[in-house]
Amino acid sequence: MGCLKHLTNGIVSLLISVGITVAFAEEGEEYSLTDVALSVAIAAFFSGLFTSYFAADS
Repeated sequence: MGCLKHLTNGIVSLLISVGITVAFAEEGEEYSLTDVALSVAIAAFFSGLFTSYFAADS
């Protein structure tokens, strides 16, 4: 049950972060919006997952 909670927190973090990034980002010369969104998605998912995991009481 705890693992599902951590995964859910990771997914919620991913959705919020990617949504905000895509909404406000501009296409650049060096990086495409796809590259930036993928980087943000990976970082946000693991941030949410591990924050939830290490902040848990158990």
